[in-house]
Amino acid sequence: MRPLPCSSDMDFGQSNLFGYIEDLQELTIIERPVRRSLKTPEEIERLTVDEELNDIERALYLLSSGQDVQGTSVVANLPVLMRQNPAETLRRVLPKIREVLHVAGVEMQLTAAVSFLTVLQDESVSIHTYSHSFLHIILQNLEHRDAGVSNAWLETLLAVIEALPKETIRHEILNPLVSKAQISQTLQSRLVSCKIMGKLANKFEAHIVKREILPLVKSLCQDVEYEVRTCMCRQLEHIAQGIGTELTKTVVLPELVELARDEGSSVRLAAFETLVNLLDMFDSDDRRQTVLPLVKSFCEKSFKADESILVSLSFHLGKLCNGLYGIFTPEQHLRFLEFYKKLCTLGLQQENGHNDNQLQLQTLEQEKKYISVRKNCAYNFPVAKLLNSGVYTIQKELVTLLQDESLEVLDALVGHLPEILELMINGGENSGSESKLLSIPDLIPALTTAEQRAATSLKWRTHEKLLQKYACLPQIISSDQIYYRFLHRMLTIILTNNVLPVQKAAARTLCVYLRYNRKQEQRHEVIQKLIEQLGQGKSYWNRLRFLDTCEFIMELFSKSFFCKYFFLPVLELTHDPVANVRIKLCYLLPKVKSTLKIPTDKHLLQQLELCIRKLLCQEKDKDVLTIVKRTVLELDRMDISLDTFQKRFYENDLLDQEKERQEHLLLEMEQLEKEKQQNEGRSANINDKIFEKKRRDSKASSMLAKSMTLSSSGSSSGTSTGKEDKKSKLVRSQSFSTQALHPKYSNIDKCSNKSSATGYTSSLSGMGKGCMLSFSDDSFRTRSTGNSGNATFSSSSSLIASRNSFNSADQKSNGNKESQSRKMSIKNRKSNS
Repeated sequence: MRPLPCSSDMDFGQSNLFGYIEDLQELTIIERPVRRSLKTPEEIERLTVDEELNDIERALYLLSSGQDVQGTSVVANLPVLMRQNPAETLRRVLPKIREVLHVAGVEMQLTAAVSFLTVLQDESVSIHTYSHSFLHIILQNLEHRDAGVSNAWLETLLAVIEALPKETIRHEILNPLVSKAQISQTLQSRLVSCKIMGKLANKFEAHIVKREILPLVKSLCQDVEYEVRTCMCRQLEHIAQGIGTELTKTVVLPELVELARDEGSSVRLAAFETLVNLLDMFDSDDRRQTVLPLVKSFCEKSFKADESILVSLSFHLGKLCNGLYGIFTPEQHLRFLEFYKKLCTLGLQQENGHNDNQLQLQTLEQEKKYISVRKNCAYNFPVAKLLNSGVYTIQKELVTLLQDESLEVLDALVGHLPEILELMINGGENSGSESKLLSIPDLIPALTTAEQRAATSLKWRTHEKLLQKYACLPQIISSDQIYYRFLHRMLTIILTNNVLPVQKAAARTLCVYLRYNRKQEQRHEVIQKLIEQLGQGKSYWNRLRFLDTCEFIMELFSKSFFCKYFFLPVLELTHDPVANVRIKLCYLLPKVKSTLKIPTDKHLLQQLELCIRKLLCQEKDKDVLTIVKRTVLELDRMDISLDTFQKRFYENDLLDQEKERQEHLLLEMEQLEKEKQQNEGRSANINDKIFEKKRRDSKASSMLAKSMTLSSSGSSSGTSTGKEDKKSKLVRSQSFSTQALHPKYSNIDKCSNKSSATGYTSSLSGMGKGCMLSFSDDSFRTRSTGNSGNATFSSSSSLIASRNSFNSADQKSNGNKESQSRKMSIKNRKSNS
């Protein structure tokens, strides 16, 4: 509320006047005395209970003469009474509750159903006593006129059936069920009977179910009310599991086929879903001859007259594809694939500026239904693995789902995004068509659009999950594409987003991108930005995020990398003016110290100890000082690892050595790539010079042209020698790339006493799936073809390189000798002439 101005400054215009009136009304409301709701003496007397009554007496009194709310509290407290005094509760309180429930309201009925179930779960009494005392009350209230109350008691009964002995179930539940399931009974009674029979099918042997339960099941499947047929149809899955495969094929399957053609849409939907859930129980002949025609019929009718099945059909698509895999003919396979594509764009397709349904606009209910269908298609997208080499045929649908305007669709897709993208790349490799699988043209714009849509929404959990899944991109696209399209976006999110989990997700993904970046210049630029914009940022919030980022750096990079770039910037925060930053730093210091290796990092250890001494001596904030003292004790107990391997740190040192090896490998591969580009440029310049020289020399005399041609042949042989050397380097470089890209190499050091090329190969073979490296130049990227293929290629490449080096040297020497001899002969001829 804004302060009231002085009288001399008051503006009694219409706009300001209403503002002053609102302020006065707020003051009136604040200062208005609150009238207490008082009870009349009669009400107070009626609600008063004698304090000398024990728990049992008080419960009986409240159930007899208290108000409904007091009776409900007694029923809710029944499990406690059963634990304290079960005998008296069963003898005196439970009969009173049974009497009160006949006239009780909905709230007390629901409370009683929950309390009865709690007593069963607490095992306060034996199951025999429970069935004798509680079961009859449960059965009496099953057919309550209120559907919610009836369902509550039914859930309690179904839980009780699990614990009851067979004889009790047969006499108390199964025998009365025969009469309750008759057509003459009420609709509610028949619905309850359907659910009870689904539960009983797993409690008895198959022959008992066949003789006593299946006749009732068939009768209810033919009930005149569609609600009963639907309910019974959904219980056929449980009944089939109880009677086995043979009876399911002869009894349940024919009923499902008939229900699938029912006039009621809800019945057909229940039949379809039950068929999908029972696919594992049918053999291939049943699937081909019975199930497949029904599925085909469902798909054809869904768009024409029965859109209610679309949501269910799209939801069960994964189970359906796996269950019918291998049964589809090529034509059916293609038709089903087109059907899936149509579902992915349902509600989005437009023709001539109008929607598919041109006669009327989509209603809100239709739009929700279509969104659910597309969401289910996104959830089931990993089923694309069944397409094998044909997975590229649904790349367009993947891009469409990523760009869907509904965040529900995006959220369903993001959960499996790494699996889907890897499937698109690896599945395409098997097809051998480079144009179809090497890249998806619209993938990167679709991924950026999806992230921006999630960022501008209020669903930050979807945004967080999306950023976490984007950490898989180094395995999918090139380093340069990540650097220019995603890496800087992650830094922007860290700096500008207001949601902490989103910022942390972006920070970790940025560290992953930095980990697999191929260019040292780009890595240094990102590191500099992290230090300047986060570690030295004006906002303390950014400096806190810098410490979070450093934790991820320590997790993903080697110890030497962290010490080289981030150790000192972290220590600088000991002088931060904000106490929360210093507190967070103190909690991080043990991890920071664990990155040191002695004696290499001795000077860094001295810097750490100096900063801690300054904190102990100069810190004025009590909370920070308390944490500093606690941290000092923890640091004193820590052991620092040495440069050499130690037994107690063996696993951690081995892992760190592998990280460091991969980091060095990135530098080597970058150097090889630079050499390749330089060599290609030199060869192009040499070829241009030779061509120009030949063009000039063509105007000379024939004798001079002949001598020049001989001399140029010698130079060309020298050029071929250089080309052979470059080719051998390129072969080695490509072998590095191939093995680094392949995700299946996990050995750390197979060959330690080989040549340099073989040593690089062995270091690459230990990188594992976490190091899916790819050259920044897409034209230079190589693709893995298998373990054996890589091993053969790397070994043969080194052999070819060595052979080429010897051959090129021989050619060079021979060429020089030949050119010299020819020059001498020319000179001799001239002197003779």
